[in-house]
Amino acid sequence: MPVQDLIPVLQVAIGPVILISGVGLLLLSMTNRFGRVIDRARLLARSLHDATPEEKERAAAQIAILAVRGRLVRLSITFAAVSLLLAAILIVTLFLTALLRWEAARLLAGLFIACMIALVVAIVLFIRDINLSLAALKLELGGDWGALGRGRRTTG
Repeated sequence: MPVQDLIPVLQVAIGPVILISGVGLLLLSMTNRFGRVIDRARLLARSLHDATPEEKERAAAQIAILAVRGRLVRLSITFAAVSLLLAAILIVTLFLTALLRWEAARLLAGLFIACMIALVVAIVLFIRDINLSLAALKLELGGDWGALGRGRRTTG
């Protein structure tokens, strides 16, 4: 196959390659968030030993929320990774169809659609985690949402 015949394939493959780069950055953000959820849960679990009954109850509620958040972020990471995998398979399939002169438009479309569905699911789960993090913050503030807007000022 002449190189000139591969140039259109390279042009078509640029989209999925950019997708891989963007989803990779999203995965970096998700894994950082996952690490913070785990670290916070460990910190709260350690604080349970010396806590008052009221503090234990609040910490246990926060740990329960963190457990749900951890599962959501893990699932979100999984779907983002599946999206990356499908994008990579799409690129390989693009080149194979060109090199072997296969007619695989439905397969290519199916791979792209599956890739996008996995990405959408990952983002929806990630947004759900962000919303749950506000519930944990509300518990930590003791229900005082006004403190969020006021901020804390120190006198000096």
